[in-house]
Amino acid sequence: MREIYAGMPWWVKWIAVPVIAIVVFGGLIASVVGFVIGLLFKVLVFVVLVGGVVFVVRKFMSSSSSGGGW
Repeated sequence: MREIYAGMPWWVKWIAVPVIAIVVFGGLIASVVGFVIGLLFKVLVFVVLVGGVVFVVRKFMSSSSSGGGW
């Protein structure tokens, strides 16, 4: 691969090749990034919901045990 790049100007290595890679693989890169962001969002929602359930259950258990219970 170095032999191919040896006679090329700097702008081919640092501008043309990355632009071609983004054009060719841009859809794939966008899909992967979108999937990762969506997965992180779902994990965040899951953590918030579980935390909310734990908070509500603890609040209910503490209020019912101090109030005489069932």
